[in-house]
Parts: sequence; structure tokens; C-alpha cells
Amino acid sequence: MKRFLALDALRGFTVAAMILVNTPGSWSHIYAPLQHAQWHGWTPTDFIFPFFLFIVGSAMAFSLAADIGKPSPALFVKIVKRGALIFLIGLFLNAFPFQQDFADLRIMGVLQRIGIVYILAALLVVSCNRLTLSIIAVLILVAYWSLLLALGGLGLEGNAVRQLDLWLLGESHMWSAGGLAFDPEGLLSTLPAIVSALVGFEVTRFLRSESSFEAGMSKLFAAGSVAVVIGLLWDLWLPINKSLWTPSYVVFSSGIAMLTLAAFIWVVDVKKIAWFSKPCEVFGLNPLFIYALSWLWVVCYGAFIHLETESGVAVNGYDALYNVFQLGLNPINASLAFAVVHVILFWAIARLLYQRNIVIKI
Repeated sequence: MKRFLALDALRGFTVAAMILVNTPGSWSHIYAPLQHAQWHGWTPTDFIFPFFLFIVGSAMAFSLAADIGKPSPALFVKIVKRGALIFLIGLFLNAFPFQQDFADLRIMGVLQRIGIVYILAALLVVSCNRLTLSIIAVLILVAYWSLLLALGGLGLEGNAVRQLDLWLLGESHMWSAGGLAFDPEGLLSTLPAIVSALVGFEVTRFLRSESSFEAGMSKLFAAGSVAVVIGLLWDLWLPINKSLWTPSYVVFSSGIAMLTLAAFIWVVDVKKIAWFSKPCEVFGLNPLFIYALSWLWVVCYGAFIHLETESGVAVNGYDALYNVFQLGLNPINASLAFAVVHVILFWAIARLLYQRNIVIKI
């Protein structure tokens, strides 16, 4: 298989899922599967970010195919520039709409982690052979596991991820929930996230070498099943934890990603079910742009639109729109409908770009 549409469809599906879980009408009214696990454990939502990183790695199997084994200073500069730009876009989104002091600006975030992972994974991919990459991936997971257990354990307050961020970034530059500073996209936990991308790269490199969709899909399904079992067994000693990005979580979520990709290959490339694949492909053409636009759009509701209800209560645009959905729905269904409408809205925008073959690249 040289090129398969399942990757593009999976990318678009992941973008849609991220918008769905990031844009509820109310964060107080969300169905459980659309929330992250509070600490140990997992929900379907906890697979979205590792899917993104898996796909980032998958894209490298195409974009860096000619550069593998041919590292050069010019290539390194190109990789670092692209990753740094992704990081800066994430920092810009954190700062927008520029109504807070830099002293309180969160440094890390989803795009920041993607930028760092892209740089480090891409440099490894072009510099190392398959065996070396595998050894490095295993060493990262084992070393990170050892650090977590040796330095503070797996609790929320004392873990090594939080302590390093407090030391390097400072509490005011970290995510804060419930009064405690802890960044789920922390610096130290970005190390095992690199492995999530490397798995995506190796899976895609393998699939490209297969002679048919059916053969690649079957082997991918078997490998994903094994990874899921290993992750669940590892969970007995090292809990699956998205916030800490534990090695068991890396293996488990990578297995789920492989199983999902195998299913997409079956639906998109083997059965060619267009009614499912086409909408996903639309979202997958400009994933970074659509993600950033959805973030800016929603922030604008709260920052620039201010209204007053009939009873004289001041509300921002976000809450006012959610109140409209509540006219005919209970709070949790109104919150879900709010999110679904935004998925449709941004799909319509993505479709305009898709129809005009406009690709916004970095």
C-alpha cells in the first residue's frame, strides 16, 4: 500500500472528536464518555490526544520518507522551525484574547506538546534505523516509569511531572484545576508522548510495505490487540493515566489507535463507504487550522460578546448561546447539542476549503 485514505479519514474523525469534547455548552453538564478520567483510568475522550500524536507520526512516514537515513543540518533546521511554529501557535491560543498578564500565561498545551513531539520524533526518525528507534522507544518508557516511581510516586500533588513544571515553569504558568497547579501537557510527560508518535510512524511505514489493504489490516488488528492486552496487564502495576501519560497508557492507547486505524482501513479503503469517509476526509484536510479556528471562535464568544438577559443578568456570548439550547432541552442534552452544532459548523468551514482544494500548511 503506497497511500491509503483511512489515515486522512482518521485524522478528520479525531479533529471532529476534539471539537466535540472541547466545546460543551457547559463544563458542568457533560456525559461521562465525553470527559477525561479524573486521574487513573480512561474514557473514550482520553484516546483523542494520543490519536493526534499517532497521526503526527504516521504523516512522517510520508513527509520524511525521502529523508530517512539522510540527516543534515538543513533538514534539522526545517524540522525545528516547523515544530517551533506549532508551539508558538499554541502559545498564541493560550494568550488570546490578550487580556491577561504574561505572568499568568500558561506555557504548555496541546499544540505545544505536538510541536515538541514533532521535533524530537522527526529528528529520531531521520537519524535512526528501525532497531535503534525501537530501542530508544523502550528506553524512554522504562526510564520514565522509573522516574515516576522514584521521584514522588503517582499521586496528583507529588509526582515528578508536576514538580519539574513547578521548578522550570512556575505555578502561574501551569494549568490549574480545583486550585491545584498541574499541567496535563507537562514537560516531563512529553517524553513518553514521543513514543506515541513513533508508534504511528512505524505502523504507517509497515503498512506502506504491505501488498494489499486486507493483509495490512489483518496484521495491524493483531498487533493492536496485543498492545491493548499488554497495556491492560501493565495497568496492574502502573496505572493507565492520561494526565501523567504513563507508559501503560502509551501502549494501551497505541493499541486502540491501531485497532481504530484497522477498522478505518476496512471501512474506507476496502469497503469504500463514502458516506462515512468523505465527511472525515473534509475535516482531515486542514486539521491544525480548523482546531485553532475552533479555539479562537469559542474564546471570542466569552471575550467580546456581552449581553443582558430579560431579568437584567449580564452574560457572555457563550452562556447566552447555551441558554438558547436549554429552551427545549435539559442541561446535559443542551450542552451536547451545543457541541454537536459546533462540530457541524466547523465541518462546513472545512468543506469550503476542501471544495476549493485549499490546504493551509505550516
